[in-house]
Amino acid sequence: MAIRANSLTKGYSGIRLIVIEKLVEMLNKQVHPIIPEKGSLGASGDLAPLSHMVLPILGLGEAEYQGKVLDGKVAMSEANIDTMALASKEGLALINGTQALTACGGLALYDAIRLLKVSDIAGALSLEAHNGIIDAFKEELHVIRNHEGQVLTAKNVRNLLEGSTFVTKQGEIRVQDAYSLRCMPQIHGASKDAVRFVQHKVEIEINSVTDNPIITRDKEAISGGNFHGQPMALPFDFLGIAVAEIASVSERRLERLVNAEHNNLTSFLVAKSGLNSGFMITQYAAAALVSENKILAHPASVDSIPSCENQEDLVSMGTIAARKAKSIGENTSRVVATEVLAACQAIDMRRAINPDYKLGKGTEAAYNVVRKHCGFLEEDKNIEMYKELDTITNLIMSDEFVDAVEAVVEMTY
Repeated sequence: MAIRANSLTKGYSGIRLIVIEKLVEMLNKQVHPIIPEKGSLGASGDLAPLSHMVLPILGLGEAEYQGKVLDGKVAMSEANIDTMALASKEGLALINGTQALTACGGLALYDAIRLLKVSDIAGALSLEAHNGIIDAFKEELHVIRNHEGQVLTAKNVRNLLEGSTFVTKQGEIRVQDAYSLRCMPQIHGASKDAVRFVQHKVEIEINSVTDNPIITRDKEAISGGNFHGQPMALPFDFLGIAVAEIASVSERRLERLVNAEHNNLTSFLVAKSGLNSGFMITQYAAAALVSENKILAHPASVDSIPSCENQEDLVSMGTIAARKAKSIGENTSRVVATEVLAACQAIDMRRAINPDYKLGKGTEAAYNVVRKHCGFLEEDKNIEMYKELDTITNLIMSDEFVDAVEAVVEMTY
């Protein structure tokens, strides 16, 4: 609603100011139309979803108000907002645009930006849990390739691990770490570069006129194609792929954490692993989410189906791309949360062996927040792991987790 109102204020849509003000009034009074997430081709705008956005203005449809789903007319009445009739062109002006797909994709983007910071924190915790090699994050190594995301990720990890005695030097324990640990700057960084590209496109789109026809200052009506979602369909597909890669590398680090052949601790990070399953099934669940992401990461924008008697003969499927990106982000947050919890478990087990181990400045802040909400897993008894993971998933996607880390170290997306 906010994006559509912003687009209409540009003055190219042939709509009265009072109608735009009605959208803003609904937003301010928190009358939220019930809009289906499916049903848009992302081509002649998001016609079906945006039609549902408009219905309460006419006293039709449904809307959420004060936590209840009401008939649109009732919701407007309870919020003390008058319904109204639309004039010529105004119905089309309200529904012919890309705002549904842009809003959905924008929310996915917002979550992705947070996930990229969290993934650096998770990876740094895992590096400590593995006594990983810090040399692979030296600035000189990364500036000679100089991809922005790579350089920033390496800097984030160095900042997070400042003062850590968990990490090791090259050759101290091993010559090199596995790719999922050693190549964090290259892998996370590539996703950051992709997400920044998507952010740029979203910022353009939310400030664009995506109406058709447009009405010029000279009152000429021009029929064009600004409603077509292709400029956002490709970026949102890219967003889904970028975030799916974060889940993939996180799950690989998780597998190394729970694997006794790699962690030099115990199988599944629990005592008496034959009797206790510990973190075993959490890795199964993470692997399932990663595999689901691989299916969801297939681009929606490569598909098309003709509509409107073949007049609309190539459509973007941008709304599907945006919805998929949102689902991938939700799956990825669960995978990264599992890695965070497992890394904290492994860190505690290492400290039991060597109490002198000290976490990095940033990772210690992250660890302390996790332990405020979830404790060490001694055995399976009386532990409902899904509740622990729910807690940590909600935590890492809240302000509390990242803010605690950024209060002590600088992190850049």
